[in-house]
Amino acid sequence: MTIRIGANPIGWSNDDMRELGGETSLETCLAEARDVGFVGMELGHKFPREADALRAALAPFGMACVSGWYSAELLLRDAEAELAALRPHLDLLKAMGSTVLVFAETSNAIHGRINTPLSRRPRLAAGDWAEYGRRISQVAEATLREGVRLVYHHHMGTIVQSGADIDAFMAATGEAVHLLLDTGHATWGGADPAALARRHRARISHVHAKDVRADVMARAAAEDWSFLTSVLNGVYTVPGDGMIDYVSVFKALPGYSGWVVVEAEQDPKEANPLAYARMGYANLVRDLRLAGLM
Repeated sequence: MTIRIGANPIGWSNDDMRELGGETSLETCLAEARDVGFVGMELGHKFPREADALRAALAPFGMACVSGWYSAELLLRDAEAELAALRPHLDLLKAMGSTVLVFAETSNAIHGRINTPLSRRPRLAAGDWAEYGRRISQVAEATLREGVRLVYHHHMGTIVQSGADIDAFMAATGEAVHLLLDTGHATWGGADPAALARRHRARISHVHAKDVRADVMARAAAEDWSFLTSVLNGVYTVPGDGMIDYVSVFKALPGYSGWVVVEAEQDPKEANPLAYARMGYANLVRDLRLAGLM
């Protein structure tokens, strides 16, 4: 696989706040994404979860199934129980030809709680990383045996948020566990996404490209906002419309082969999904070319 550019439907219909874009049909999302130039979509709550129905939904628009988010609870259960819970999702991805599994720990996450500020996000004690890493490594080894690579999604409001969290996570996990580099979450979490890319290049197998508006990020910190309050106020936008130097990020991923996914949640009433998708796609293609990846 060379570079393929996909989209996440969260720019059209939000999964964490379903009233955002709730009126937008799946067909509108797919048609607009196709018209922009995207060749694949990640899953969202409006997508069928049975392989034949999902193929029928995607086929008219020429879209591949890139992957889909999975909410893990490995802090509460062992790898065997997690794999049992994961099985329907994993089987769907396999049936659709997806090669990566977007995986995040959500058992104690707060990103879906609009009244809980990010300052109260969960943290893992230093002595707990080893056991957590062991469990997730077992899950990743099992999915890889079935042809699907686990890519961990560091995320605001979760135990893997900051650069230090990401480094601790990577140190605690085995080679089967790879990283989903999310430029927006990295930046907002206080890390330099290009530096993260350089440090963990050998284990980065998926990229989410969203940008950050520096003024909103600063206000969110000053006023102790929740993740969702920050999103509603426009903390995220598409690549090239914020503070991130994408050329530097992509230059730190020499030889990268796989999906780069535009995933920039905004209020669609404030940020027209089609207009922002066009902007993000054009900026992404430009910066990938400038970095020598396309």
